[in-house]
Amino acid sequence: MRIFLLTSLAMLAFAANSILNRAGLLSGGIDPFGFAAIRTISGALVLTLALYLRQRKFFTRPKDIWAPAGLLLYMLAFSFAYTILDAGYGALLLFGAVQLSMFLFASRTASRPLKVEILGSVLAFAGLIYLVAPGLQIGGLLPSLAMIGAGIGWASFTLSGKGAVNPLNASAASFAVIAPITLIAWVAVGVEMPRMDGMIYAIASGAITSAIGYLIWYSVLPQLAVPTAALVQLTVPIIAILGGVLWLGEAVSLRLVIAATLVTLGVAMGIEARRRASKNPTK
Repeated sequence: MRIFLLTSLAMLAFAANSILNRAGLLSGGIDPFGFAAIRTISGALVLTLALYLRQRKFFTRPKDIWAPAGLLLYMLAFSFAYTILDAGYGALLLFGAVQLSMFLFASRTASRPLKVEILGSVLAFAGLIYLVAPGLQIGGLLPSLAMIGAGIGWASFTLSGKGAVNPLNASAASFAVIAPITLIAWVAVGVEMPRMDGMIYAIASGAITSAIGYLIWYSVLPQLAVPTAALVQLTVPIIAILGGVLWLGEAVSLRLVIAATLVTLGVAMGIEARRRASKNPTK
């Protein structure tokens, strides 16, 4: 139950990031690279302070480059891609890349995907396709490749978290390492001073939903099989849209209900299959 609740909180944080990012870019007067830089710097400050207050030390350098490199690729590629891509098409590319990357990795380890997990993943992804299909607008090649790169980056960051002995240190180190790089990227493309509401969205995304959400995610990853960690993330677009319903007053459609049902069923199938397999490892 503890792992379920923490994983659910992490997915809620990921979905909140999408809502804050969308609100900042659409109505907050902030450009994508500025949002990424402020978000990352805010997250680095909060995680570093939390590490010092809790463990009386500053972060130690990452044991390898995969976590910070993956996080950096995700942050910058995601921001660039969504300057052009339709939200639905971008979500399909992002989570498709995450699923494929993590399932390919898992296939080379002892936690290779079970047949039911693959079936559940296909069912859940079909639900996402059904949800975004009416307004699907395919973007250009470069932003599409960028979003695929963002998915690969996020998969790398997630897989690195499987071996995190100290999740707080690992999260703080990754954010602190890439924070100056995102700032340099913002300056390189041309700094445009955002409005105050845009800055608030970016700070909230970095200091709250990214810092806390990613810390929770890293704390539960060691207890999740790689296919399970990949599968549960397919709930994020559904949660984000439901958040838009509750926060932005968007309408609930029959298509949303059907899609949410398919995604939930697919994820539940995979989780239950993994739970049974863990209880009967010889079968």
